[in-house]
Amino acid sequence: MQDIFEAIKKSAIRIKWLIENEDTGYSQNINSTGDTQLKVDIKSDLVIEDEFKKIDSVREIISEEKEDKTFINDTGKYLVGYDPLDGSSLLDVDLSVGSIFGIYEDGYAGKNLKAAVYVVYGPRTELVIAYEDVSMYKLDSDENFVFIKNIKLNEKGNLNAPGSTQSCWSKKHKQMIDDIFASGYRLRYSGGMVPDLHQILLKGGGLFSYPSTTDRPKGKLRMIFEVFPFAYMYEKAGGGAIDGTKRLLDLTPSHPHDTTPCFFGSNEEIKLVLRYHE
Repeated sequence: MQDIFEAIKKSAIRIKWLIENEDTGYSQNINSTGDTQLKVDIKSDLVIEDEFKKIDSVREIISEEKEDKTFINDTGKYLVGYDPLDGSSLLDVDLSVGSIFGIYEDGYAGKNLKAAVYVVYGPRTELVIAYEDVSMYKLDSDENFVFIKNIKLNEKGNLNAPGSTQSCWSKKHKQMIDDIFASGYRLRYSGGMVPDLHQILLKGGGLFSYPSTTDRPKGKLRMIFEVFPFAYMYEKAGGGAIDGTKRLLDLTPSHPHDTTPCFFGSNEEIKLVLRYHE
């Protein structure tokens, strides 16, 4: 597992350079879920693939930016699903973006996740690993990731990051969000999954939601690349992650790019979601 973490660290350093120096405009390519790829999306994906091809313990990888799996090593133990540059549409306004990785064994189901990692490219480049615990590292001036602290969620937070198009919310979800704000929660939503979930983790708690909506009944966020890794991360940090009624890590995708509604938060917020959505 440590060799995979080291490959992710090397990828992050290279992607940081791409973000700071390469063209961040749109390409002519459309990815498997219908999004127009940025040029830096494509290059970030290639960087990660290049680093994982050097790792004997990885059998195959699958990226949000590709339709099919890429086989690496027949004798490898692990499967890696990743989003090379989540929130990349925010690059043109210089907001934080990130990379997300889920390390699986014996298939891409939530129950098979063995570790999760994400990287935040912001004013600082920070990397968070959920394995035995949830540990945060910061990239220093010598391009080393230095341990900063372990992350643990409080039982209750005060931040609320409600995603998706509000006009497409169900009545029960709208009522829940209205009641959360009425009770004193603060709005913190950038449109980037990585920085918003990172903020809730570091500030001690709150709720991030991307529900079922009339335009996206199965949600928008992909299980393998985005949802499962953060569900694992939040549970390891002492919080929870559900689809509204069920634990996210109990789900199994029907295809590699399958999506699901999702709610991530500290325990009191997850209990609140269950009361409104069950």
